[in-house]
Amino acid sequence: MKWLLLLSLVALSECVLYKVPLVRKQSMRQKLMQHGLLEDFLKTRNFNLASKYFKEVADLAATQPLENYMDVEYFGTIGIGTPPQEFNVIFDTGSSNLWVPSVYCSSPACSNHNRFNPQQSSTYQATSQTVSVAYGTGSMTGILGYDTVQVGGIADTNQIFGLSETEPGSFLYYAPFDGILGLAYPSIAASGATPVFDNIWDQGLVSQDLFSVYLSSNDQSGSVVMFGGIDSSYYTGNLNWVPLSSETYWQITVDSITMNGQAIACSGGCQAIVDTGTSLLAGPTDAIANIQSYIGASQTSNGQMAVSCLAINSLPDIVFTINGIQYPLPPSAYILQSEQSCVSGFQGMNLPTASGELWILGDVFIRQYFTVFDRGNNQVGLAPVA
Repeated sequence: MKWLLLLSLVALSECVLYKVPLVRKQSMRQKLMQHGLLEDFLKTRNFNLASKYFKEVADLAATQPLENYMDVEYFGTIGIGTPPQEFNVIFDTGSSNLWVPSVYCSSPACSNHNRFNPQQSSTYQATSQTVSVAYGTGSMTGILGYDTVQVGGIADTNQIFGLSETEPGSFLYYAPFDGILGLAYPSIAASGATPVFDNIWDQGLVSQDLFSVYLSSNDQSGSVVMFGGIDSSYYTGNLNWVPLSSETYWQITVDSITMNGQAIACSGGCQAIVDTGTSLLAGPTDAIANIQSYIGASQTSNGQMAVSCLAINSLPDIVFTINGIQYPLPPSAYILQSEQSCVSGFQGMNLPTASGELWILGDVFIRQYFTVFDRGNNQVGLAPVA
């Protein structure tokens, strides 16, 4: 009977899937625009998405540009400490650190966000280590500590995380998130900090060494990140598995990018990073400029590329072929529609000369394709959303 009970408990544990609901809010860009600050902000910043993925080797373990999160709209809630203190964070597969504002921070950007107070947690452990997250003309600086992190029902004990002490500049004041929970590989973690998912897996808190993401097109609800398993109700057909080409970010090889059967980019193959922490679909400046021309996009004063809403009914799919499988993006996916206007979901980025052709498959892509991030087999699984 003991063995039967044990086997039953093991079977039950294998079925546990931990889900964190994600909510969709106004992006930082939208909030800056709403307050009439976006144009001035863009004038004083050399905003380039590529800075998130290409840093000098000396900086690799110390910085993670923050301006790249200006268009992100999906956020989830975690708890840190005992009892838990709640924070809204970006679940970001394009970075590896967890950090949140702290009571040690006196910057205006911290004043309207939740701040972690170590003195109110019975499980907090201090360290003498520091962490820095770069952006614009300054950086978020802070200290590292250990505590229990509550993620979708998982109690992740002894988790290292950053507590901000300074967040200079005004743009973070308007950020719809408190902090960032990175889900990329440990090799790119600032200060050598163990990422949350690695710590969860090392403690045996999930039965499968993977997590998955579903992003709903619904403006309010339905999106979710799932730890330790896959829920097939979120996708149709079969998952297609794509091996990683680099175990730093979630980087894969794309065979081609076509429109009407003709190559419009990546004709000889290229690299792409699957990144929940990038809202748009980004690529090399020249290739993106050609796509913007194909879809009739023109730049506005707020840095976005306006498109006629009527184009949604007339433009063709843009097809990403990955590991021999076609992943079409219809115009309803790559043209972002609001009550007032329509804008392109593509954005150019200036890449280092020797980097080759790199693309970022952000939320524009992930909204169409349920995505599994499989650490155990170093691969990504993709299937059309249900």
